[in-house]
Amino acid sequence: MKIVILGAGRVGASVAESLVSEQNDITVVDTDPARLAELQDRLDLRTVTGNAAQPSVLRNAGADDADMLIATTQSDETNLVACHLAAQVFNVPTRIARVRGADFQDNPELVGEGAFSVDHLIVPEKTVTDYVAKLVEFPEALQVLEFANGAVSLIAVRANRDGLLVSKPIREIKKHIPNVDSRIVAIFRGESTIYPDGDTMIEPGDEVFFLAATEHIRTVLTELRKMDRPVRRVMLAGGGRIGMRLAKRLAERRIDVRIIEPVSSRCSMLAAELPSNVLVLNGDATDEDLLEEESVGEMDLFCALTSDDEDNIMSSLLAKKMGAKRVIALINRRAYADLVEGGKIDIAIVPAQATIGELLAHVRRGDVAAVHSLRRGAAEALEAVAHGDPKSSKVVGRRIEQVDLPAGATIGAIVRQAPGNRSEVIIAHHDTTIEPEDHVIVFVTNKRLIPRVEKLFQVGVGFF
Repeated sequence: MKIVILGAGRVGASVAESLVSEQNDITVVDTDPARLAELQDRLDLRTVTGNAAQPSVLRNAGADDADMLIATTQSDETNLVACHLAAQVFNVPTRIARVRGADFQDNPELVGEGAFSVDHLIVPEKTVTDYVAKLVEFPEALQVLEFANGAVSLIAVRANRDGLLVSKPIREIKKHIPNVDSRIVAIFRGESTIYPDGDTMIEPGDEVFFLAATEHIRTVLTELRKMDRPVRRVMLAGGGRIGMRLAKRLAERRIDVRIIEPVSSRCSMLAAELPSNVLVLNGDATDEDLLEEESVGEMDLFCALTSDDEDNIMSSLLAKKMGAKRVIALINRRAYADLVEGGKIDIAIVPAQATIGELLAHVRRGDVAAVHSLRRGAAEALEAVAHGDPKSSKVVGRRIEQVDLPAGATIGAIVRQAPGNRSEVIIAHHDTTIEPEDHVIVFVTNKRLIPRVEKLFQVGVGFF
């Protein structure tokens, strides 16, 4: 696929890195030649220096015959104008824009066909807020991802010694919860990947990914680790877009929220906009005296959400040292996140990695409804829709054991439309048969396998 990416910032660079590894033809446009040179040194792609809102620059980038344009610059206006030009001048089939402004997010008619011709809006701040909010809802989890409109969830959890299933064969999960069907799709032990079967033993410290109907998630979690108490008190470092969104979301759940923001004018705005159960504090989240004064040691969760990686790491380490039960840090540099996660910092979130799944769903070949990037992009889970019939499809009408899945790819669950417009979650077993229009949840431990998985869900020409 020929893809033009506008903007070589964190989101654009992360998207480029992910898509280049899948043998796409990528061109990146940015106004900063030094940033483009650094990107070209690392990745096999083409770069163009210039303003992405100018037709001549888009033409130089190959928009004339591009399959997709992804606009991720820092300017909403540039992204929207570029999408409009891509549609009206260059006839690019798929156009995706990143936006930040609330006016555009809340009024999709302003950006769709008839306006700026954007097919899909990406709002990183909303995606990250949703991501963190799920971790607040399930404090035991490392990652919580939903498929099929929330019918089924994929949970990553760190197994601990208190878990009922830990140090026992996986098949015993049925003895503990006989009325709940679930599937452990992968186990990561350090840098090693374990492909589980019924005899596999989960060890303390393992990172376990399991699929279950969303309504059964808490039940399965109890098998892998002792349940944490619900989150009632949260401290947020940083009152930017993400901090403000998250504070509103948590306040709606009647959670006691304290938010620390260093800019006094921003504090005034936050105090006016946020609900009364959010306490806004003007100060520095790396100030030990301030954290102690505001009882950080009594917090169920501390989230560092500023735009400065070093401040987020330092404030999180301080909060943990001073007694905060759990700490989450937003870290833009993936190398930093890999270094600190799992130590004193419980979870490190890389915003670009959290966002990329939304983009990948539009890049994947075949009908892919959702994509989630896992383990900083090393693994992936996708929701593919099975179309066709046994003659035109490689999956429809076949049992799971008959599907030619590459080693390292696992079908974990199927979501099927049931009578009454109800979604039926079927945990996949070897003899489960895939039917037309099933939503199939596939877990892939190595992204290099994705093209082979995509081909399985592409129907033959005869079907059309």
